[in-house]
Amino acid sequence: MIKALIIDDELSAIHTLQLMVERYVPEISAVETAIGSQDGMNKIALIKPDILFLDVQMPVMTGFELLKKTGAGDMSVIFTTAYDKYAIEAIRFSALDYLLKPIDADELRQAIDRYKIHCKQRDGQQGLYNNLLHNISAGSQQEFKLALPTLEGTYFFSPHEIIRLEGESNYTWFHFAKQKPLLISRTLKEYEEILSGHGFIRVHKSHIVNKEHVISSHAQGVLVMLDQSRVEVSRRRREEVMEALKGG
Repeated sequence: MIKALIIDDELSAIHTLQLMVERYVPEISAVETAIGSQDGMNKIALIKPDILFLDVQMPVMTGFELLKKTGAGDMSVIFTTAYDKYAIEAIRFSALDYLLKPIDADELRQAIDRYKIHCKQRDGQQGLYNNLLHNISAGSQQEFKLALPTLEGTYFFSPHEIIRLEGESNYTWFHFAKQKPLLISRTLKEYEEILSGHGFIRVHKSHIVNKEHVISSHAQGVLVMLDQSRVEVSRRRREEVMEALKGG
């Protein structure tokens, strides 16, 4: 049995999501609701949900502030938000999930499928939420920490610590200046989207590099990185990669 709690300050948003959960997510046996942050805090303590659908933008107390007060406990939080680039990037950097309003049924279903895959790994959830709170309170996106969950635990890195990424099927290898490589069970495409605004460029179908750590480039389409690794640039990407490197 999976228990869910929906917290939002708009009654129409609550009813819409509740109906969608009841229709498209039969695994959730009970759906409770709360209007606003104070009611939400009370219901969290009372219900102890497995999944919390938490609105980000609420008056008096935002969803992030509520989470800071209540802690994550054993809950898995799926944030719900209207488009807010800064908040969404902070959430994605923390390896957490969100649904963009108006919520799409397919995206809801996918979020629940991700929950089912990762629910056995909830021991590290509080660290992810702590990282989210760090990112939200950061002065700029350049201060964000990227959460990288592995089987051994979750690691947190500033983007400038990452030299390059290498895709391997549905996994991604992260290479660092002062840390052994880490294998993460997410695709290279996901990280391309997350890191594109932080000086990372896709140079090949299997490679993303941090421009900051490119030591030299060769005419035959090879980049030499800080760790002395050599990364191939695909022929069709060479011109745009060289332009991006010139731009600093």
